[in-house]
Amino acid sequence: MSGREGGKKKPLKAPKKQSKDMDDEDMAFKQKQKEEQKAMEQLKAKAAGKGPLTGGGIKKSGKK
Repeated sequence: MSGREGGKKKPLKAPKKQSKDMDDEDMAFKQKQKEEQKAMEQLKAKAAGKGPLTGGGIKKSGKK
């Protein structure tokens, strides 16, 4: 083993991915995902406006 062969070997370059043509089914799927993402963001924004879901932990009775 000579000095030039030691150490890590460089990985071979991966071939470039070819941009595939999307058919109608793929386009519909992507559109559906975008709509679901928008709906989730709207629900998150709506939920963020409200206060905490719990009452604050231990509840004490009115008696002393």
